[in-house]
Amino acid sequence: MNKSQFLEQLSNEGFPTPVMVEREANSSLDVHAHPFEAKALIISGQIDITVDGIKTSYRSGNIFHLRKDQEHSESYGPRGVTYLAGRKD
Repeated sequence: MNKSQFLEQLSNEGFPTPVMVEREANSSLDVHAHPFEAKALIISGQIDITVDGIKTSYRSGNIFHLRKDQEHSESYGPRGVTYLAGRKD
């Protein structure tokens, strides 16, 4: 999916204006949850998200979706990751 299509999808689903997020190469976040629903388009790099013991890798053009308060961990590839994230309560 491209950025324009993603922005349209977020708007149609009631997400406010998204934010750009950048994470450093080869870093990670332990298990945590967000007090909001998140849907993000990977712009560059790679993010691995683990939910309920299942790890999924996302790269440029992929979208990940996390429910509000969904526990997960994150790790970032050798080039880090940049993604456009919509967040809503």
